[in-house]
Amino acid sequence: MLTTTEIFYPDSDGQPMADNTKQFRLISVIKNNLDWLFQDEELVFVAGDLLWYPVEGNPKYRVAPDVMVAFGRPKGDRGSYKQWQEDNIVPQVVFEILSPSNTEGEMERKLQIYARCGVEEYYIYDPDRYLLKGYQREDDFYLARIEMMDGWTSPRLGINFQLSEGELQLTHPDGRLFKTFESVATERDTILAEKQQLESDKQQLESDKQQLEIDKNKRDAKLRELGIDPDTL
Repeated sequence: MLTTTEIFYPDSDGQPMADNTKQFRLISVIKNNLDWLFQDEELVFVAGDLLWYPVEGNPKYRVAPDVMVAFGRPKGDRGSYKQWQEDNIVPQVVFEILSPSNTEGEMERKLQIYARCGVEEYYIYDPDRYLLKGYQREDDFYLARIEMMDGWTSPRLGINFQLSEGELQLTHPDGRLFKTFESVATERDTILAEKQQLESDKQQLESDKQQLEIDKNKRDAKLRELGIDPDTL
């Protein structure tokens, strides 16, 4: 019989992170923005598509949330999230972004696992049908459905959920929209353009200053030719 130290816990379940570009993009946006949100808090661990093993000795009992957040755990790389090695801290918030291959049975199983394990908040979004669901812990074994997700603010994360023209829109606690790769690239290009303009303006000012000095020297030389001391003017 294998001891707990000999049991193998794979770092991969052999399944792809996402089935399509839409799902992958949303997972990346959520994960990256939560990283930015908690970048200054060392004891907040954010992961995407990481296998989570809730119970030591049972490698078959596992789940891989698209995004999960564990408060009280340090940042850093992991092959998987073995709960017994993480001070037995349950990830408090999980996200699932659905793809066409996800079945109702699979998602019901995940809901039950998250409920039994102690997840506090569970959010599901179907980008093909623009359906957003949320669940919040009600007691030790039950995640209750949140009746109105449009306008909901996560108690743990402080982020806000909106359905704008059917599309999921997430905002930071300060009201800023979650950034996409495209928006970050646009901001970068804007900053670079402004920097280049400032440099150009600086060079123009320096050129104007040099020209003024040249004109002053020419004026002073002309005044001296006329017998006038420019310093007395």
